[in-house]
Amino acid sequence: MIVSTTNEVAGYRVVQHLGLVRGVTVRSRSLVGNFFGGLQSIFGGRLSVYAHLAEVSRQEAFDHMCHHAAEGGANAVLAMRYDATEILPGITEVLAYGSAVLVEPA
Repeated sequence: MIVSTTNEVAGYRVVQHLGLVRGVTVRSRSLVGNFFGGLQSIFGGRLSVYAHLAEVSRQEAFDHMCHHAAEGGANAVLAMRYDATEILPGITEVLAYGSAVLVEPA
């Protein structure tokens, strides 16, 4: 699956637009994760516990989006973006979305 944040991919041409695709995940921080994140925040710097949670959440949403695109017959997703919303304190929705297309070499 080709995924790009741009509206085109060099060396390919879009032959069919298949519509919007998205992948969603909802994650919460664990009690243990909050504890270690709180300790890290006391000392400042990178909060690796939260950075890891954010990366895992983005990857999961990305994977769901790619699966959704492939199910619809796409071999590429263009104009891909992420969005995140805190649903409740400590519970975050991460959304990956873009335009599913069929591309072929130019």
